[in-house]
Amino acid sequence: MEQQTKTPVFTGYQTFVIAVISLLQFTVILDFIIMAPLGAQLIRVLHISPGHFGWVVSAYAFSAAVSGILTAGFADKFDRKKMLLFCYSGFVLGTLLCGIAPDYNFLLFARMVTGLFAGVLFSVNMAIIADLFPLEKRGRVMGYVQMAFSVSQVAGIPLGLFLANRWGWHMPFQMIVAFCLPIGLVILRWMRPVTGHLEQRAHQRPLAHLLRTISQKRYLRAFLTTAFLSTGGFLIMPYSSAFLVHNVGVSETILPIVFIVAGASGLITGPLIGKRSDRIGKFRMFIDGSILATIMVQVLTHLSLTPLWEVLIINTLMYTAVFSRQIPSQALISGVPDAPDRGAFMSINSSVQQLGGGIASAVGGFIIAQDATGKLIHYDTLGMVTVGAFMICAVLMYGVNKQLQASAAPKLQAQ
Repeated sequence: MEQQTKTPVFTGYQTFVIAVISLLQFTVILDFIIMAPLGAQLIRVLHISPGHFGWVVSAYAFSAAVSGILTAGFADKFDRKKMLLFCYSGFVLGTLLCGIAPDYNFLLFARMVTGLFAGVLFSVNMAIIADLFPLEKRGRVMGYVQMAFSVSQVAGIPLGLFLANRWGWHMPFQMIVAFCLPIGLVILRWMRPVTGHLEQRAHQRPLAHLLRTISQKRYLRAFLTTAFLSTGGFLIMPYSSAFLVHNVGVSETILPIVFIVAGASGLITGPLIGKRSDRIGKFRMFIDGSILATIMVQVLTHLSLTPLWEVLIINTLMYTAVFSRQIPSQALISGVPDAPDRGAFMSINSSVQQLGGGIASAVGGFIIAQDATGKLIHYDTLGMVTVGAFMICAVLMYGVNKQLQASAAPKLQAQ
């Protein structure tokens, strides 16, 4: 009997693209999240207040949001490989400036430069994925790319903190630059041009392209969905470390272990969630993840003094729920734009994500407070608001899913 050869899910080149984009995402995510653990050292060394440190974090997010809007009209006019290299070069430059910043004002400027280019990088990556992979395989792709977040927690943050404690806070940024350079060279040498969208793009002015993309009703629904998707995460996550330390009893020395364990689990669950999303349906996977997230938010925000082993389990399940929402939702939303609009759509969508996260963090700051002992109060109220955002997002995602099904029906009938 002849043995049937099983066709691989991805070609060799597609596997290469997934690996490159995942590594690139790792550097961008690490550059963003490394600021939080460096906060205490920056406040001490630069002689700044926590409020000033908050501006360093916010400058990056708002700069990224602005750049997404400004570049949306141009995003579909060029080879996506060239866009990727241009933005990655700017990101590396901004990170290098962070690595040599002599004072607070220079660091603030450097974070703005980094955010300007980092905000566009995610949208370019998403556009490339949508160009090269069919919708029925994007769950798997997003699952692998999402591993970048887990690796940054498991390996990147501990290494960055080790370097900062040994050689100062500049060193983690210099480490990221050193890691970025070979990735950029690999993209330059071996990544093929991504120009399929140029063949379908109508010749129009960038401003007209931007306005046309923003004004489409089906795109607006996706942008609104993204806003609530990021809102749900940013309401409680920025305050989770302080809550675990001051309310749950996790010491600051043990805290990294909590996130390392959660990140390590993500290396396993991310690809599995992506594969399951493609098998059972991305919307169904998103709803399953939202249900788990609703339960875990209520458990997490009502914790008091808790043994470490329970905290590890709860936090790991919380991160699993987050991945179970992020991976299928990113795959679904990537299917919304037409090929000629993907770059513009992804740029605007990235800006909406950054703005939604920034607004959510601000809202959380108004709700939450500290008592005289340092414990966070009203964190459970923040949890209820988060659950409300989950529910609104689920309704909006239902509309996005129905829209994709409706657009896919004529194509299936034609086959």
